[in-house]
Amino acid sequence: MPQPKYRKIAVLGYRSVGKSSLTIQFVEGQFVDSYDPTIENTFNKMVNVNGQDFNLQLVDTAGQDEYSIFPQSHSMDIHGYVLVYSVTSMKSFEVVQVLHDKLLDMVGKIQVPTVLVGNKKDLHMERVIKPEEGKKLADSWGAAFMESSAKENETAVEVFKRIILEMEKADGNAPPEEKKCTVM
Repeated sequence: MPQPKYRKIAVLGYRSVGKSSLTIQFVEGQFVDSYDPTIENTFNKMVNVNGQDFNLQLVDTAGQDEYSIFPQSHSMDIHGYVLVYSVTSMKSFEVVQVLHDKLLDMVGKIQVPTVLVGNKKDLHMERVIKPEEGKKLADSWGAAFMESSAKENETAVEVFKRIILEMEKADGNAPPEEKKCTVM
């Protein structure tokens, strides 16, 4: 059995978009209904993706805004990023774009393993960001895109499995593509 790979993932976004809810849903399998602004929490979880064990350290960060100074600790020793916005908040969608720019500046790369997450998709009546808008933004970054509902436990696990795949791809360890065979 191969040794578990250690991966550190930062969860970033505007305040009250569901960063902690998404993280706790993944780590503990429960939805925290109360809102208590996060300063910074770290969670650990073992997960298996494609037969490889990963020892994940998840850094659930404080909510950022467009004026926040990007903390250097959020760029050091981080293998991948989950950038979260709320589909009910145009402000959070704008802030996530600023955060991505600051992140690239801090890391000094043109691309880092990233999953863009449109959270709170269960709030249909309050939605202001269409899925296509999130997908278009993620595509422009070369990032993966997903929508989720931490409340309804939709895609919380998939979000973190997807960032593992993105990190593996960046390391040159992408799973083999299915080979297509054509008979002529």
